[in-house]
Amino acid sequence: MLATHNRDKGREIAQLLSDLPITVRGLWEWPAHRAIDETGRTLDENARLKAEEACAYTGSWALADDTGLLVNALGGAPGVWSARYSGPEATYASNRQKLLDDMKSVPAGERGARFETVIAIARPGEETLTVAGRVEGEILTIEKGAGGFGYDAVFYHPPSRRSFAELSLAEKNAISHRGRAVNLARSLLVKLLNTSREGCAGR
Repeated sequence: MLATHNRDKGREIAQLLSDLPITVRGLWEWPAHRAIDETGRTLDENARLKAEEACAYTGSWALADDTGLLVNALGGAPGVWSARYSGPEATYASNRQKLLDDMKSVPAGERGARFETVIAIARPGEETLTVAGRVEGEILTIEKGAGGFGYDAVFYHPPSRRSFAELSLAEKNAISHRGRAVNLARSLLVKLLNTSREGCAGR
């Protein structure tokens, strides 16, 4: 179970897990389930909260991520508040616009930023486990690209010489913070699945 109502995020994660012997579903299939309150003070705390609530709600293994954009010139903001940076009714577009406005006076060479993703895996009756991924980049002065979501159109990845919104989904997954974190989570899931099968075989 992907502990998110965000289909964009879910699509990226599901693609990276598509070759595992599991069925991947998301909380968007349960519209009556309210959005999980992200009350943690860190990405790790929020990922754990979401995974554990989805696990308790569905009875399934649950995977949750929390992602933040940390901008050096803004003292690490928006960070854990990335999804709500422009207010309670924030949209992808309003968050990007607020970030561009806040960065107007920041010169080239001082616009460094990084994306960080923490992924938590919760299982009924078991300890919640976490992994993390990150990628370094820069904040553009204007939006570039029509793909992706969130802050992708203003996040420039120097090795690719493009914004995240100018990359295909496959290209982005190969280098992104979420892609790196999901690959670590994928390896962990393989170990957990193998352990689970061995336990069942021994009964």
